[in-house]
Amino acid sequence: MTTARTVTLIGKPGCHLCDDARAVVERVAAEAGAVVLEQDITQDEELHRRYWEQIPVVLVDGEQHTFWRVDEQRLRRALTP
Repeated sequence: MTTARTVTLIGKPGCHLCDDARAVVERVAAEAGAVVLEQDITQDEELHRRYWEQIPVVLVDGEQHTFWRVDEQRLRRALTP
């Protein structure tokens, strides 16, 4: 049995790039059977310090995959075994 992959979207409310990234992440994760988590940098001081210039940031299984714009094909490849 394999464990579902996890895609984490780090962003903030009112961020249009975050909204664009969310649409891609949700679509690709659903196809791949991955779990999607969202984290808000305005609610976490460490995330804010680390990522505020890069949002949206996408992590795959806890490792940074991309930031600003999400390439759908690249994310799909990252989630394909």
